[in-house]
Amino acid sequence: MRRFVQVGLLVLAGLGLLHTSLFTDEYLRFVKEGMRPLLVASGLLLVALGVAEAWAAPPEAEHAGHAEPGRTARADAGHRHRADGDTGHTGHGQEHGQEHGDGHGHDHSRVPRVAWLLFLPVLSLLFYAPPALGSYTASREPAKAVAVQEDAFDPLPATSPLPITLTDFTMRVQQDRSLALRGRAVVMTGFVSPAARGQDGWYLTRIVVSCCAADASSVKVLVQGVAAPKADTWVNVTGTWHGSGTLGTSSAAVSLTARGVTKVAKPSNSYMDALPLGTG
Repeated sequence: MRRFVQVGLLVLAGLGLLHTSLFTDEYLRFVKEGMRPLLVASGLLLVALGVAEAWAAPPEAEHAGHAEPGRTARADAGHRHRADGDTGHTGHGQEHGQEHGDGHGHDHSRVPRVAWLLFLPVLSLLFYAPPALGSYTASREPAKAVAVQEDAFDPLPATSPLPITLTDFTMRVQQDRSLALRGRAVVMTGFVSPAARGQDGWYLTRIVVSCCAADASSVKVLVQGVAAPKADTWVNVTGTWHGSGTLGTSSAAVSLTARGVTKVAKPSNSYMDALPLGTG
C-alpha cells in the first residue's frame, strides 16, 4: 500500500506539472515564462521516477514470504525455551514477545492518514490551479519603488493617447525634468485594486515578479475622476496627470485624472508591466 501511494504521488505530481506548463499557460500564475522548460523537465522526471518505482517494485507477497521464516524461527525458539521448564524467564519472554515479536505493535503496511493530504496540492494542479495574485495581495502592500533614471529620458512619440506602462508613467511623473507628460493624454492597462479607506479614487495596478509569485511586488497609479469598477477587473484607463506636488520631482503624486475606462481581457501573462493590449 505504501508503495502504491509513493508511485501515485510521483506520477500525479509529474502529470500536474506537465498539464500546467506544457498543455496550458496556467504556470504563468506562479512563475515567469522563462521557467517553463524547467517545469516541463521536472514533470517528465517525476513521471519517469514513478514508472520506474512501479516497475522495480517486488510483489508484496514476496516481502511477506521473506518475513515469515524469521517470525517462525523466533516462535519455535520461544516454544523450546518454555518446554525446557525455564519458568523464571517465561514472563520476561512473553513481555519481550509482546514488545518486539510482532512488529512493535504497529502495522507498517498501512499509509498514515495524514499522508493522503499530499494528494490535495497534486490534484489541484490537474483540476483547479489557484488564480494569479490580484487585488487582495496588492491592497496589502505598498507600491514598488521604481528605479532612478540616471540618463535623460527619450522624447515621447506624438501618439495620443500615449500608450505607456505604469512603471514608465511613475518614472516620468517623478523624475522627468522636461515635464514631457504635462497635459499629455496617456493610456495604461492594469487591474483594479481598492485604495485605502478614506482615500479618493482607486488604483490601476500591475503585479510584477522577478522569479515567481513569492517575490511579487506591485506598481500602482491612483485613478480619480471615475467610479471604480469591480476589484480585479482588467481595464484600459485613459487620462492625464493632474496630481499634487511638482511634476518631475519626487513630490509629484503618481495619479491620473481619468477620461475613460474600458474593460479588457486579462492577459495570459499577468505578471508583466506591459503596454496596453493592441498598442504594441
